[in-house]
Amino acid sequence: MCVPTPCSTCGKTTWSGCGAHIDEVRAAVPADQWCAGHPEATPSAH
Repeated sequence: MCVPTPCSTCGKTTWSGCGAHIDEVRAAVPADQWCAGHPEATPSAH
């Protein structure tokens, strides 16, 4: 199951979990509050 979580880079909402429910998480978050990703950032070790 996927859940909303704050982005460690920008603080906007992203997701955490299996990846199969991202659309459900995104549907509950306003578009302007969704993190678009940070390709220039170093990935954190999870």
